Amino acid sequence: MESRKAAAAFAGLLAGVLVLTGCAGGENGTRQTSADHAVPDAGPAPAPDGRRPSGAPEAADRLSTFALDVDTASYGYARRTLAEGRLPEPKTVRPEEFVNSFKPDYPRPRDNGFSVTVDGARSDADGWSLVRVGLATRPSEGERPPAALTFVVDVSGSMGEPGRLDLVKESLGLLADRLRDDDSIALVTFSSEAETRLPMTRVGGNRERLHQAVDALETSSSTNVEAGVRTGYDVAVEGRREGATNRVVLLSDALANTGDTDAAGILERIDEERRDYGITLFGVGVGSEYGDDFMERLADKGDGHTTYVSTPEQARKVFVDQLPGHIELRARDAKAQVAFDPKTVESFRLIGYDDRKVADEDFRDDRVDGGEIGAGHTVTALYAVRLRPGSSGRVATATVRWLDPASRAPHERSGSVDSGALTAPIWGAGHDSLQLTAIAAYFADRLRGGELPGAPALSSLAARASALAERARSASVRELAEAIRQADGLGGSADPYAG
Repeated sequence: MESRKAAAAFAGLLAGVLVLTGCAGGENGTRQTSADHAVPDAGPAPAPDGRRPSGAPEAADRLSTFALDVDTASYGYARRTLAEGRLPEPKTVRPEEFVNSFKPDYPRPRDNGFSVTVDGARSDADGWSLVRVGLATRPSEGERPPAALTFVVDVSGSMGEPGRLDLVKESLGLLADRLRDDDSIALVTFSSEAETRLPMTRVGGNRERLHQAVDALETSSSTNVEAGVRTGYDVAVEGRREGATNRVVLLSDALANTGDTDAAGILERIDEERRDYGITLFGVGVGSEYGDDFMERLADKGDGHTTYVSTPEQARKVFVDQLPGHIELRARDAKAQVAFDPKTVESFRLIGYDDRKVADEDFRDDRVDGGEIGAGHTVTALYAVRLRPGSSGRVATATVRWLDPASRAPHERSGSVDSGALTAPIWGAGHDSLQLTAIAAYFADRLRGGELPGAPALSSLAARASALAERARSASVRELAEAIRQADGLGGSADPYAG
């Protein structure tokens, strides 16, 4: 019975591949905490749209630009690791993925663009505040487009661990019964080599054939992710459908040990197929040992996103409970740029987005990759900001730029916050939403050895998360509180040099 429940939940996860979200940005290297950016007090203030004004110093560091991101894999994998009594490696901790695992109730736009919400509060560190930039799209209200999905399934020996291939097989079978007749599925497997088990096939009239292909999956040999992804994209290109959601779905522990294991050749191929055919990649990570960096790099280059699943409950939360309406693409190549006013801001630090950063001058260069964002999605960025003593007025203006999915026409929308909105303390009444964002960001930063101004001790963060969970009656926030307590019990930081 428990096996069937787990399979049903994981089938919901796989249905989530229809969610058209993604991200793009710089390639991952060693993770590192963000540095403070000093804002010179000379020269004119930035324009409301974020562009550097005429006469501003070339060295003026008042802009922060990044590609939008809705990944959540880092948080899911950290929770799994902590539950097993281990601290996550710092390089696997991405604060923006902790923050974006929780969905604030931002106002929604009436059109197909973005709403922009900028708010904040005073932190516990003298002179420092938190500024939050929240972006949201309108939920889906109609029929979704058909889907053309190429599943690339890891059947290497490591996938024989309980809760990996066995759950994937049962879930793919259940998914075949849930998809519409006008959807299409292809199936590719890989171990030491890749094999096409099923070419792109319409679901209607072929459900039994789909079940037979899934039931035949067995584990064997080593993990050649390169062969699987290359073959998967070949099948996806051949079966590509105009007007449909064309996506490659990689289900793997991403522990590549055969073929191109550094992903360079695979990344080049993914980038080519993304640009030429609009095929995106969704990475689903599984297993107690997981190649986080490898999967993240693949998804970044493939204009896709990643998630990590260790329990059926996580799968249901991310892809069943949040799935309705999240199946329409709202924006392509979406980027955000935040302009800090030098009259009020002395320095700032973006918490996370280390491998999503975009050069300031590329904000309006639509040839530079941004993120693909689906209907009903939210994106949050949190800044630690040091205000100039005695200053008042505009603190920051946030602008989001994106391309219309159909016409590729560019659009922009902005929001701003003044110093008067940052006077209330972060832990005061009425700031529950912002507090949750701050707790998630502080927690992630501590796990990777960072030292954010005003960050409470882990024991204090856990207590604040528990209080929030009680007020909101939220199971997901209770899980966050438990993860923080587990980290506190293990020493609190994966950095061996952290105090």
